[in-house]
Order: sequence, then structure tokens, then C-alpha cells
Amino acid sequence: MLRAALAFFILAIIAGILGFGGIAAGATQIAQILFLLFLVLFVFSLVGHAFRGSNPRV
Repeated sequence: MLRAALAFFILAIIAGILGFGGIAAGATQIAQILFLLFLVLFVFSLVGHAFRGSNPRV
């Protein structure tokens, strides 16, 4: 889950760079939404991973 959130976060950053740079005016709003969405998912994934921790093997 953490790997997927990180991959989507990187994709959102790339989309943000393309959208915020003025390359496509219509893509700016989509890139902003994706960036925020994946940022939130990434933070939730980090928090969930931190609280879950590792289970000792028996």
C-alpha cells in the first residue's frame, strides 16, 4: 500500500509540473486535485504503516 501511494504521489507531482507550468490550461485543475488527493493518500499510508509497525514472527 505504501509503495502504491508513493507511486501515485510521484505521478501527481509529474502531472502537477505539467499542469502548473501552463502547458495545458485545462489540466491545471485536474493536476491540483490529483496532487492533493495523492498527497492525502500518501500521508494516510505513512501514518497507517507507522501505527501498524512490524509483527514479530513466532
